[in-house]
Amino acid sequence: MSTPCVLVKGSDPALVAQAAHDVIGSLLADLDPSTCVEELGGPSVDDFDLGRLVDALTTPPFLVDRRIVVVREAGRLTQADAERLGPLLDDPVEGVTAVFVAGGGSQVPQALQRKVAAVGEVVDTSVGNSAKDRRAFVTARVRKGEVRLDGPAQELLAAHFGEDLSRVDGVLATLAAAYGEGAAVGVEELEPFLGATGSVPEWDLTDAITAGNAATALAVLQRLVGPGGRAAPAIVGSLQRHYVRLLRLDGSGARTKEDAASLLAMSAFPASKLLVASRALGSERIRQAVAWVAQADGDVKGATGLEPEMVLEILVARLARLHRAAGRG
Repeated sequence: MSTPCVLVKGSDPALVAQAAHDVIGSLLADLDPSTCVEELGGPSVDDFDLGRLVDALTTPPFLVDRRIVVVREAGRLTQADAERLGPLLDDPVEGVTAVFVAGGGSQVPQALQRKVAAVGEVVDTSVGNSAKDRRAFVTARVRKGEVRLDGPAQELLAAHFGEDLSRVDGVLATLAAAYGEGAAVGVEELEPFLGATGSVPEWDLTDAITAGNAATALAVLQRLVGPGGRAAPAIVGSLQRHYVRLLRLDGSGARTKEDAASLLAMSAFPASKLLVASRALGSERIRQAVAWVAQADGDVKGATGLEPEMVLEILVARLARLHRAAGRG
């Protein structure tokens, strides 16, 4: 890789960190990082020293042919900082590369993003929200890995890790160490290395419920409440928001996804799914669902002797059955 600057961004800090590591490794080639890498910023730094960054970008390499200036937590840079850095990126010192790392969804000033895109490279680690997007991510990582996973093994890997996609590279490296570079890996060979299941987005639960598939919905629920997962009141809260939106759409006169998006103040794609669900369920069933969710809200907070997880399972099964009945007309 030969470029005056790189921006690594994304919503998952772990994926951003992995991508930044790969970028820096590519820039280093066989050089010792202690001789040519300077790190600035980071979560432990209270005040970002722009003057030090300017000095680093304007100092030529010494004893080696390149210097890599890594700017951690680049989302802390301001618009004024970006304007000051622009001319330095337009006319970089020979052999000096700036790597701006912005993870966790932090926003780098637009002026800096545009400048890096114009004169350097932007690496976006963001993965879409759908299961299809997660499968595409896994497929891309497998292609870059050292083992060959067949189709069912890739499907299992994507389904097992859910949103925790930063674990994929580690498993692929472990598989290469266990079976050898270039080995063919199927489900049977993969399963012993998977470890704990990863979390999934909340809309996987509402999608399964809306489809009337109780078994799938309960499986998704277990992923949501698993180790390190969401608390029961939070899950009830997400279901409450979902059915309140269906209630708002019911009888609102919204006819298109644009109407629904405007009414609910959200993007058109999820609004269109809610509009379809509202029409399919109908007024009476929507009110029944709202009542069940309201009851569960009290139950998971101690209004009943049942364990919160059991309250959630009963609620999810009821809601899925309600949607299945609506689908049968």
